[in-house]
Amino acid sequence: MNKQIPLKDISLDSTFSKYEKKFKALADQKRLFILHQITEMGEVCVCDLSDKLDLPQSKLSYHLKILMDAELILKETRGTWSYYTLNHSELNHLLSEQLCCLFRKE
Repeated sequence: MNKQIPLKDISLDSTFSKYEKKFKALADQKRLFILHQITEMGEVCVCDLSDKLDLPQSKLSYHLKILMDAELILKETRGTWSYYTLNHSELNHLLSEQLCCLFRKE
């Protein structure tokens, strides 16, 4: 009995999973506002964002973690404060031709 096991493209699955995480992170108005504030200010501290978003620090940390897990922002700790900046390479990649090519039949 010779059964063939169907092959599954694992690389495509992992690629889709990676993008799913990034787009889920972007699919929230508060997180989009956080990204906009970082864009405007260059870098932000939690204390800067907490006032602007009118969110308790625990909720803000939750949103920042989602953005960090999606690799859309970077964190640098200085003393007791954490500062966040955009991860330009990841954001530029999301807006690039390279990603669009996954959905073009050429």
